[in-house]
Amino acid sequence: MEITTEREPRLRVLLYSSNANTREAVRMAVGRRPAPDLPLVEWVECATQPAVISRVDAGGLDVLILDGEAAPSGGMGLCRQLKNEIYRCPPVLVLTGRPQDAWLAAWSQADAVVPHPLDPFALAEALAALARRRVTTTQSL
Repeated sequence: MEITTEREPRLRVLLYSSNANTREAVRMAVGRRPAPDLPLVEWVECATQPAVISRVDAGGLDVLILDGEAAPSGGMGLCRQLKNEIYRCPPVLVLTGRPQDAWLAAWSQADAVVPHPLDPFALAEALAALARRRVTTTQSL
């Protein structure tokens, strides 16, 4: 039996919401990995806007999931800020309060949108699509 000390690659996903229940619902919906062809998810949870900005600025993240309903700083405004201020900002998935808020997510420059109530299949599929795109983009640099 061969013992390896190398760590399996991880999909580093920043999850922002001021609501701990929302963060838990996202983690439960996605599970350990969003798709069989992707690595296991390593969650980086943030509950405040300054924590998100600091963590994204530090780099090393593959995808961001931002709660558009977070308070006092919503995920859509934060998404727009990150897209305009962070060089090579990772792809962003925004959670909206309802399907009719998709136009706000477009304004925020989000790469994908999933409305509440969260559909686990839609959430995992959207995350997987962004993760695959990120892996392809970073490999071509």
